[in-house]
Amino acid sequence: KMSSMDLEKLKMTGAGRAIAVLTSGGDAQGMNAAVRAVTRMGIYVGAKVYLIYEGYQGLVDGGDNIKLAHWHSVTNIIQQGGTVIGSARCKAFTTREGRLAAAFNLVKKGITNLCVCGGDGSLTGANIFRNEWSSLLEELVQKGRITDTLAKQHDHLNIVGLVGSIDNDFCGTDMTIGIIDAIMTTAQRSDTRHIYSNNRCSGIHHQRTFVLEVMGRHCGYLALVSALASGADWLFIPEAPPQEGWEDRMCARLEGSRIKGSRLNIVIVAEGAIDINGKPISSTYIKDLVVKRLGYDTRVTVLGHVQRGGTPSAFDRILSSKLGVEAVVALLEASPDTPACVIGLSGNHAVRLPLMECVEMTKLVQTAMNEKRFNETIKLRGGSFENNWNIYKLLAFQRPAQSSNFSLAILNVGAPAPGMNAAVRSAVRIALAHGHKVYAVQDGYQGLANGTVYEMEWHKVAGWTGQGGSLLGTKRTLPNKNMEKIVETIAKYNISALLVIGGFEAYEGVLQLFEARSRYDELCIPMCVIPATISNNVPGTDFSLGADTAVNAAMEGCDKIKQSATGTKRRVFVVETMGGYCGYLATSTGIAVGADAAYIYEEPINIHDLKTNVEHLAEKMKKDIQRGLVLRNEKCHENYTTDFIHRLYSSEGKGIFDCRVNVLGHLQQGGAPSPFDRNFGTKLGVRAIQWISERLTENYRQGRVFANSPDTACVLGLNRKVISFMPVTELKAVTDFEHRMPKVQWWFNLRPMLKMLAKYQTSFCEYVPGEIEHVTRRSISIDSGF
Repeated sequence: KMSSMDLEKLKMTGAGRAIAVLTSGGDAQGMNAAVRAVTRMGIYVGAKVYLIYEGYQGLVDGGDNIKLAHWHSVTNIIQQGGTVIGSARCKAFTTREGRLAAAFNLVKKGITNLCVCGGDGSLTGANIFRNEWSSLLEELVQKGRITDTLAKQHDHLNIVGLVGSIDNDFCGTDMTIGIIDAIMTTAQRSDTRHIYSNNRCSGIHHQRTFVLEVMGRHCGYLALVSALASGADWLFIPEAPPQEGWEDRMCARLEGSRIKGSRLNIVIVAEGAIDINGKPISSTYIKDLVVKRLGYDTRVTVLGHVQRGGTPSAFDRILSSKLGVEAVVALLEASPDTPACVIGLSGNHAVRLPLMECVEMTKLVQTAMNEKRFNETIKLRGGSFENNWNIYKLLAFQRPAQSSNFSLAILNVGAPAPGMNAAVRSAVRIALAHGHKVYAVQDGYQGLANGTVYEMEWHKVAGWTGQGGSLLGTKRTLPNKNMEKIVETIAKYNISALLVIGGFEAYEGVLQLFEARSRYDELCIPMCVIPATISNNVPGTDFSLGADTAVNAAMEGCDKIKQSATGTKRRVFVVETMGGYCGYLATSTGIAVGADAAYIYEEPINIHDLKTNVEHLAEKMKKDIQRGLVLRNEKCHENYTTDFIHRLYSSEGKGIFDCRVNVLGHLQQGGAPSPFDRNFGTKLGVRAIQWISERLTENYRQGRVFANSPDTACVLGLNRKVISFMPVTELKAVTDFEHRMPKVQWWFNLRPMLKMLAKYQTSFCEYVPGEIEHVTRRSISIDSGF
């Protein structure tokens, strides 16, 4: 952690320094959030911050393209798509003369710290610029364009990169800025086609196929995760060309799905898809093939630059903000001996990656593809890519196996959460592929007690991935009230394992079932919890299913609320979010929308804090800020209610701003799950069944399953970069049962960033600077869990 002394040192380092930020190459959603974070963090630590317009072209041309920024230069840009400072391809910068002009323009402004947001070409160019810096300055002195004294004052250039690319093709970082929005666009288009197809096909017995072509000339990541998010029947990516005769196999698969009752097929193809001989596979060729062979009504959609448009997702805004803040800290800590670095994402933490290690590893991927070493290509893409590919193949091509003599029950518990249905779908299909009998339980533990159990089949979960809510039905009831009846149902159906998908009640319920094992042998079976709740308050995991969708819903609501005041007098909105006692939803939404404050239970507030916030906002409103936004978690304080805070702001802001209140309510719980939650749910469903199958085999004795050890009742979670199974008994010690959440929460360290970007002079001692992570074959093989 950064101590207050370290922060003062950082501010002393920042004073008098000049930082410039530019966006280069193709634009990507989230770039504006990064520009905003770099600008505000730079100003916060006392540096001068310059915005370079039109990318490297602006750097070469100089003049008005390099402008000094102030705090309000980046106000109200976080929700805008593209990049407000422009992004242009620049041939001039690829020449020595162009870089000489760029160096001159930087030195004249006193800039020796450069933050570049772009793809691998843009970042490689930045590193060449840095390596040539000394010789460029020498040449400028020789030509009499700058003095020797000026050259010595600016004797080295610090470079930090942020990766902006919708292809996610840069090795070392889990996610690049913009990729999530591109996936969301693809998934939404798939949903639109699905609904359109169902409406048109209602009562008509004909088959429809949609072929979606997505961007990705050299990298299939976008197509792969989009296929998982949409439940696509067939997928073409450059890293895994199909073998000879793929046409026959694909048509047989599409026809097989029709026989099983499906009237819709989705085929996703990356624009760079090739066959095993390197011949391109086009979306038009696929369409013509399906029409000729099967006679299906087939439509092609080429998404193209639609995938670059729209409003940035919450994930991209939060990611860009984290990376931008860390970029400034890295620049100020850099020395002449520090190699140029890229700020990347590792799990949910910002890390510093040596730029050239990333570039070299990225080149290895292309070399392997060029040499047709496709298995190695997939491994070099990283553990997450390989895992996504393996799971897609599992779900797309496996079929029910012969009976394993095991049966398992799947139930949803707690409030409905987006992503639950995706987890049920993948769990059912993988369980059937293992030969298990699968029972669905309606209405959670209550349904298990009442015996509302029915057997699931492969086709029953078709189309579940993109649907919101809980198709199984769910209740909050805990097992203790109905333990005897639950045991009777387990015995009646000879249930060998339980998969419980839900929120805090799901975890607490499995803990109760585990503790009742001493009284009931029937409960000595493997039990697994998949956390699914918009509150993100289940111990044992950093993320729960549904939380990403909820943050996006809250963010979109706040965006519209702010937009409603466009053109009116100064106005502050007080917005209440859900989340119970857990402040994750309010904090994440606050960062994503650039809120002025976010009140949560975990950070107690008093009347002095509220007074400070009101005065702070009033000062901002007296200048050129038109709108303010204050978020309040529903249970942040017993007495400082949403109505109280609204009245306080209304009274104290009289004559300066007026105030409105909004309660987002169940808006945050509804809607289709985001691509993150679809993919996360799909992967968790697969992992859970794989774990359950292993436990069943290990604990099968004398014709029955007997699992009594603590490690046979677990929460399946994502912790940093690793999927883990944590025994519920171990999690008990780190759980605040009264307030239904973990005692320690990783996201709390994001709070200082939220305050700093809102211009509060707050303590930054909780900030955790990014560590240096080297990019090797071993480091990229760790599965990030997404």
